[in-house]
Amino acid sequence: MLSFLRYTFRETTANLWRNRLMTFAAMLTVAVSLFLVGAALMLKQSAAQASAHWQQGTRVTIWMKPTASAAEIASVHDQLASLPFVRSCDFYTQEQDYQEAKSLLPKSESSVLEVKDMPSSFRCIPTTPSNVFVVETNFTGQPGVLTVTAPEQQVREMEKVIRVAQYVFAGLAGILLISATVLILNTIRMAIFARRREVAVMKLVGATNWFIRIPFVSEGFVQGLIGSGFAIGLLVVLHTWYPLHDQFRLSTTAFVGTASVVGLLGVSIGSIGSSLAIRRFLDV
Repeated sequence: MLSFLRYTFRETTANLWRNRLMTFAAMLTVAVSLFLVGAALMLKQSAAQASAHWQQGTRVTIWMKPTASAAEIASVHDQLASLPFVRSCDFYTQEQDYQEAKSLLPKSESSVLEVKDMPSSFRCIPTTPSNVFVVETNFTGQPGVLTVTAPEQQVREMEKVIRVAQYVFAGLAGILLISATVLILNTIRMAIFARRREVAVMKLVGATNWFIRIPFVSEGFVQGLIGSGFAIGLLVVLHTWYPLHDQFRLSTTAFVGTASVVGLLGVSIGSIGSSLAIRRFLDV
């Protein structure tokens, strides 16, 4: 077993150097193809991350009547606390809403306001943006409730844009992955085709199929590993230097996950591609 491993290592390194031009072409193909796949995956994750960030900022406000009683306010508070689709709520008293109105309105308008005329309010963040419609429906018309406001149009447009963006990036990543796989397999097949006489000679002297196949598979593994390493390096540069807004910028954990997928794809396509490509030359 140890001698076979030494033979595999020796043959792999020798063949990679002997066929260095084809090896370089294969590694370059892996690097460029998987970089594009990784970039598409990063864009999809960025869209999902931005969606989560925007969801946290979506707010629905329940305005209570200035004349609402303490019991009516308490009833609305208890209902909000029991709803599973409401993440959190803050209660603003009439005094707090009055001070906020003074800071937002021109002095000519805020001067006519009085605290007793201001509504108190519950400002709530739902678990998902679409739940603002549920909150609005549940509390509109309840005793003591003046009105319920929510950014309905913005929520609809935001959900539509994010959904389309995620589908587009996922589709793009899938198309690029298929294209990358075909391109890498063809490059590996060309490299092995150039050495078909070597395979035929080994078969004629009695080498088994697996004895012939293993060095080629290990070559494909090395090519995929090095090529995906270059692709990950390019993704690191893109992640580090490309100016994305903080809402779209991937966390280190998310980026490591994407880089791991790219590395796994590289070694898998390289190894499996070499194994499949050598099969047609084993029947001599």
